[in-house]
Amino acid sequence: MQPSQLLPNASFYVGPEKEPPLSRTGFMLLAIVMALFTIPAIVLNATVIIVSLMHKQLRQPLNYALVNMAVADLGTAMTGGVLSVVNNAQGYFSLGRTGCVMEGFAVSLCGITSLCTVALIAVERMFVVCKPLGQITFQKKHAVGGIVLSWLWSLTWNVPPLLGWGRYELEGVGTSCAPDWHSKDPSNVSYILAYFAVCFAVPFALILASYTKLMWTLHQVSRMTCVEGGAVAKGEMKVASMVVLMVLTFLVSWLPYASLALLVVYDPDVKIHPLVGTVPVYLAKSSTVYNPIIYIYLNNQFRKYAVPFLLCGREPWDEDEASETTHHRRDHQQSVSQLKAAPHMRIN
Repeated sequence: MQPSQLLPNASFYVGPEKEPPLSRTGFMLLAIVMALFTIPAIVLNATVIIVSLMHKQLRQPLNYALVNMAVADLGTAMTGGVLSVVNNAQGYFSLGRTGCVMEGFAVSLCGITSLCTVALIAVERMFVVCKPLGQITFQKKHAVGGIVLSWLWSLTWNVPPLLGWGRYELEGVGTSCAPDWHSKDPSNVSYILAYFAVCFAVPFALILASYTKLMWTLHQVSRMTCVEGGAVAKGEMKVASMVVLMVLTFLVSWLPYASLALLVVYDPDVKIHPLVGTVPVYLAKSSTVYNPIIYIYLNNQFRKYAVPFLLCGREPWDEDEASETTHHRRDHQQSVSQLKAAPHMRIN
């Protein structure tokens, strides 16, 4: 039975000729690719949340935003990722018009919250390191306030399509939904332009401004590594490098999607093959697996608790640390021996 016979509006979802844009094999390949990103994203983001709840040491104000990002990315993976796998396996969007709206809203809500959280992390690190407001301690109330703001900001700009300003529609090969970039309706175009201005351009500007200030400050402080406080400067630089890497991977994932959407808004008549339109979509959804990898393996606190959790109690880092300690001890003993032998060498 064809999809159009199963759903009253299915013909709209599979194209005007009622022919799917890809072969059955093509849809199955997309399902496999999406599953390869979705399963690790669910496992890793859930791990970050669980270990944060299990260990009080991780529940520090500066880590709240990281956990919030894990929650948002987990939401994206559970809605957009899982549903994409299922729909691609079936070869068409099987949830009807209502399901499309619900998926588009959920994925957009979590995705924009994640982007706002990246901006929040950048601003937090800038305030902690650069101290533009003086010696103000970053506290729990500041962290919670930032998290609430990120969700409210995303909610404010993703609700309008539910009320008539803009709409959620199928994208790419027709197995997932998002804000409708293709409509020429003036009301829809105005929503898309406003959406990108406040949900992409504004957070991106905050990210650039915060990290420009942060990296300039760290560059100045790094010259003081030989005086008191140098170790702190090195530690701050390591954390900043981790967050900068998170920002870059997020932009690499989402910038192609944003660029394609703006191109379609600018020129609605442009011809884009559905498969070409799907690549940025899936690249954007794959971002949910990058962030937990970055802050599990580059953040010593998360790595200490998350890796043993994933490996059922086994701690692979202990062997490396023991080996490194032995190596440093051997080098130290050799240096001491050389220093002791040096006077005798000079006498001879």
